[in-house]
Amino acid sequence: MSDLRAGGSWLLALVPLLPVQEAGDAPRGGDWPTWGHDASRNMACEASGLPTAFKAGEFIGVSDRIDRSTTENVRWIAKLGSQSYGNPTIANGRVYVGTNNDAPRDSRFKGDRCVVNCLDEATGDLIWQLNVPKLGTGKVSDWEFLGICSSPTVDGDRVYLVTNRCEVMCLDVNGMADGNQGFADEGLYAAWPATEALPVEKHDADILWILNMIDECGVFPHNITTSAVLVVDDALWVTTSNGVDYGHVETPAPFAPCLIKVDKMSGELIGEEASGLSQRIFHSNWTSPAYLRTEVEGKPLELGLFGGPDGFVYAFEPEPVKDEDGYLVFKERWRCDANKPEYRVLDGKKLKYATRKGPSEVLSTVISWEGRVFAVIGQDPEHGEGVGRLVCIDPSGSGDVSGSHIVWSYDGIHRSMSTPSIADGLLYIADYSGFVYCLDARTGELQWRHDTMAHIWGSTLVADGKVYIGNEDGYLTILPTGRTLDSEDVVEVDMTSPVYSSPVAANGVLYVATHTHLFAIEVRASAAGKPAKEGK
Repeated sequence: MSDLRAGGSWLLALVPLLPVQEAGDAPRGGDWPTWGHDASRNMACEASGLPTAFKAGEFIGVSDRIDRSTTENVRWIAKLGSQSYGNPTIANGRVYVGTNNDAPRDSRFKGDRCVVNCLDEATGDLIWQLNVPKLGTGKVSDWEFLGICSSPTVDGDRVYLVTNRCEVMCLDVNGMADGNQGFADEGLYAAWPATEALPVEKHDADILWILNMIDECGVFPHNITTSAVLVVDDALWVTTSNGVDYGHVETPAPFAPCLIKVDKMSGELIGEEASGLSQRIFHSNWTSPAYLRTEVEGKPLELGLFGGPDGFVYAFEPEPVKDEDGYLVFKERWRCDANKPEYRVLDGKKLKYATRKGPSEVLSTVISWEGRVFAVIGQDPEHGEGVGRLVCIDPSGSGDVSGSHIVWSYDGIHRSMSTPSIADGLLYIADYSGFVYCLDARTGELQWRHDTMAHIWGSTLVADGKVYIGNEDGYLTILPTGRTLDSEDVVEVDMTSPVYSSPVAANGVLYVATHTHLFAIEVRASAAGKPAKEGK
């Protein structure tokens, strides 16, 4: 770990930390600086003027370029790699998005690598790029050709993300444009496993510090590391993606933490969970942390929220304390089993690993709304069908609150990897089977269900009176919000390739990342007749 940057002036944090209902009150919705918009992780914002009808365009012959004259209401298109699962972040005039290196923008970097592109919000042109070598472990810890799956987080003049190498990384938002401000070994880092440093160019990322979770925390990441970093005050909350071995038999690092806290300026580890989650992992912990600030009986309550790889939802006291061995650990406030008891037993025997009949883990991000906590369970799409269940939790308890503080549950959902969104008292959630659900957020009563007819990996975005959701067949479905749904009001837009990420909205623009392209979609954006140009 290295941090050569000290002192200097820092902008105010962009992540709001008050208990959020519907996030964003700036005109047209403001920026989208972190996954889930803010610390509540609620996928809803107050964007306005977003399009209902648009055309993503058609490919030019057999190329991977899109003919801009065939688009409608598209501000710009930026070419990504071939597999893009991460979600874009928009802040201070820039767009950040992770992908792989199958469409190289820089001839220095060849083959299977991971990248983060920093793009101009107005044009989609490249400002700088982070290029990350693969671990070389293959599918077990750094799956081939998967790009950066972490959604970057912007806080002032810093960008935080988790790389495919199981690193928490801090970047300068300006890249190398203002000189090398921190790490100073970017050329050697990018050259790995070669020992001769590559030349550093003006369009390269500027690394301020790196925390390697494999070295510092003993983590064994499974398949890929995915956490979207959460900024709370002066610290970062990060999921480690510790998981099982390639055979899904054992956890190679049973005592490594699943959740850590890091000083946002220095990258120093300042806390970790010690609840034994890694000893109960079904598969891997892919969820991202959330944070709750509310009041209970007139007293303030602050909790770090985490969806466990064992199917429990956890709430931790925010300030770590020293344990008997001198390690700084989080005190567990409560845990709640999102599975029913019967999901964990088959033929009278406790299930060690998730099966088609259960149990399931928490793969999506836990959210908070109106002083309540919401979570959904599911399974990795590569392993069985699993079971689904959505729970609403009263956060005022302590200990195991599975039998006492579940306000309501909904069992009609299939396994899900999607984060919920709540607006105007209605909760919208998708499942892997392709259904979108609308429930009363206070009672759990189902209002309607819609079948998109394809697998869904991403999450619903609620903005401007609409629900946006992409699917594996490459369609973006747009549904009106409300307690009733008329199928004639549902719009489907062909996005040209599969959509595994979640749509986001910022400053009146809708952003949709497909496997191969990032679209900036805006009402009345002129494109027809322009040459076939995409973001550089």
